[in-house]
Amino acid sequence: MKKIKLTQEEKKIEAALVNSEYIPVTGKALMDVAEAIAARKKDATLTLRVNKHDVDKIRRMAKKKGIPYQTYISEVIHKVAETVST
Repeated sequence: MKKIKLTQEEKKIEAALVNSEYIPVTGKALMDVAEAIAARKKDATLTLRVNKHDVDKIRRMAKKKGIPYQTYISEVIHKVAETVST
């Protein structure tokens, strides 16, 4: 069986699970989590042309945060959309 290599963050999560540091979530808290996950569901594709230097900067910013650059761009768009809609 192939051994899965975990990131540092995944190792911390695994250790927390083993040490019972997480507690079950039920009721309203569970519904809040489910709604937050549903709100992040990506169900549209966007294709656009952008400046290569901007993409390079965004890639570096995402790398510093430890997330894929497309996920980072998606979060930035979401934050802007939330600001506009409120």
